[in-house]
Amino acid sequence: MNLRLLLLAGTLTLFLEAAIHAEVKVAVGFSASDSGFTFPSVPAPASNDAATTAQFSIVEGTRDPNGGDLSVLHDGKVPSRDDEPAANFFFRAGTDGGRIQIDLGRIIPVKQVGSYSWHAGARGPQVYKLYAADGKADGFQPAPKKGIDPAACGWQLIAKVDTRPKDGDGAGQHGVAITDTEGVIGKFRWLLFEMERTEARDAFGHTFYSEIDVIDASGPPPANAVAQPILKSFETEGGQFHFTIDATAAPDLADWAEKELKPIVLLWYPKIAALLPSEGYRPPANITFKFRNDMGKTPASAAGAGVNLNAPWFRGELKREACGAVVHELVHVVQNYWRPKSKAAPTPGWIIEGIADYVRWFLYEPQSRGAEITKRNLTAANYDSSYRITGNFLNWVTEKYDKELVRKLNAAVREGKYAEQLWKDWTGKTLRELGAEWKTFHEQRLQASELGA
Repeated sequence: MNLRLLLLAGTLTLFLEAAIHAEVKVAVGFSASDSGFTFPSVPAPASNDAATTAQFSIVEGTRDPNGGDLSVLHDGKVPSRDDEPAANFFFRAGTDGGRIQIDLGRIIPVKQVGSYSWHAGARGPQVYKLYAADGKADGFQPAPKKGIDPAACGWQLIAKVDTRPKDGDGAGQHGVAITDTEGVIGKFRWLLFEMERTEARDAFGHTFYSEIDVIDASGPPPANAVAQPILKSFETEGGQFHFTIDATAAPDLADWAEKELKPIVLLWYPKIAALLPSEGYRPPANITFKFRNDMGKTPASAAGAGVNLNAPWFRGELKREACGAVVHELVHVVQNYWRPKSKAAPTPGWIIEGIADYVRWFLYEPQSRGAEITKRNLTAANYDSSYRITGNFLNWVTEKYDKELVRKLNAAVREGKYAEQLWKDWTGKTLRELGAEWKTFHEQRLQASELGA
């Protein structure tokens, strides 16, 4: 065999070995709950990858106006909850999906391509094909429309992805990492995602894509895009109640929460639990407070054993209403009126909020006089006006007729036994009679105050 044939044979051997050993791998990670996009086989989203400065564009399809624009796919951020449309990109409802092109600006050695999604339902899983190109092929088309096979115009099919589970709708966090056994998938400038619906039972089958990463083998090490948790945990003496404050979304409020909020929670949650008992009932023992940046104008809210705190609102109210708002929500946690009840009577909303504000304004911070009936609000004030007004009404009835009224009222509502007749049983007067007497009391008080002035 001459030298030329030997060289040819050696080249063929190397080519065959590369073909045998090089293999694209698709790793899939899944968490049914919020894992912070942490998966055993898929790296966390990166905030400094090559996609961060790349140009994203829609080649085919229409963005859903209820979601974020393409920038959310490479902003180095992930959603804070499982149904946050503005923090995700998804195609318009009722359409078949589409194609997204990524222009990296130059040819780079692509080490990994990652995609991340999160939704509370069937829009969590990912279904797509990934193509890549260096742009040098004859007849290369950087933006192939529907009906044009990318593989026929200079693109290389890299991987097919489908994270839908065999059972269930796949609600939760999904992560995909596309890599190559040789360490580099290839040298490319362009990427093309051909995205499909996850289901066709209804119009809302498009994945909530949260982030797309492109890792440059010659670039810096990936920096985690998911904020590291900032958690403050503590418990009451004896360990009866446990609390966690999650300040991940508001690191600047962590110190305030530790120094100012923690002592109030430790003191007042047991007090509220003792104030609002009922037979056989135990209030939640593990309570989580979470600062959030997506609550609009709502200062705080409670659901089950969780309390949401509006970080922007709290920053402006640290020396005024912040702690009182938390006490109000702790009352809701203890109330727990939404627990299953058989043949439960409807619970008037004004009672729920009225009890919470009674505890806040007349027990926790009576000195603030935040629930006063004034000349300005007297005309519109009714016993069922809710919040501060109802809190004032409950305080008046408690002081004049029955010191145990709030305890009895809470127990009746929690047990599904509330009825207006109870007011007469407890005080000897109907609810409307009490309301009229309470309002007359404040009218006379304000008139006397004006005369005295």
